[in-house]
Amino acid sequence: MIDILNGVLPLLYAGTVWLYARAFFSDAHVAKKIKTPVLIGTVVAHAGYLFLRTLTFQHPPITTTSEIMSLIAFCVAVAYALTEALTKVKNTGYFILILSFFFQVVSTFFIQDLHEVKPILRSNLLGIHVSAALLGYTAITISAGYGFLYLMLYHNIKSNRFGVLYSKLPNLETLERMSFVSTVLGFFLITIAIIIGFVWLPKAYESFSYFDAKLIGTLVVWGLYGIGLVAKKMLGWQGRKIMILSLTGFVISVFSLTAINMFFSSFHNFY
Repeated sequence: MIDILNGVLPLLYAGTVWLYARAFFSDAHVAKKIKTPVLIGTVVAHAGYLFLRTLTFQHPPITTTSEIMSLIAFCVAVAYALTEALTKVKNTGYFILILSFFFQVVSTFFIQDLHEVKPILRSNLLGIHVSAALLGYTAITISAGYGFLYLMLYHNIKSNRFGVLYSKLPNLETLERMSFVSTVLGFFLITIAIIIGFVWLPKAYESFSYFDAKLIGTLVVWGLYGIGLVAKKMLGWQGRKIMILSLTGFVISVFSLTAINMFFSSFHNFY
């Protein structure tokens, strides 16, 4: 069942993204009607997959980069579903949920099933650290999604193209506010993850280095978003500058989560 769900989830996300795209670009009535129920069904299936992995392998799905990618895909979908329910704004789903599709596809292709894990994975501090980091990366992923929408709409307005994006997306101020709120949340959560990580690290490893590539990558992401928040508050940065900074931070965070974690980190891989 785990293998089946692992293969089906990218298809479910692809179908969900396709429905939201049809609803946005073509005003398809059926797509508008069923897109939210399909999203909920996809989220439920994904939750079942994560639960089965935890139950079968007797550890939470945080032991490999691929498991973390699946968790991020799930969190992005849940966060969007909650945002849609609370705001009643349902016309940005295509642009956010495509991120869930991307993360789940990567996870599905590179997933590893670990039946035995190190005792270190039973640490409560590790659980809090991973949860905070995961939620933080989810928040900046959503921030980047709204930043991308902002730049697309901005470019269309500057080019005097008042088409589908102009008529159906929220205005620039709303998109910037949604991106900024997500950035603040992500920065706060990653700060918590970093603090807990520095406290927990000496207790978990007798020999370690604070110059580990993953730590440096995380600090670069954290610093970049911190600079953006300070620049917005103190220097009056807004609009396009902040959106580009948000997208740059997102690209670096994806690189840190994938390539650095897989090939350069000495202790963020637990297998």
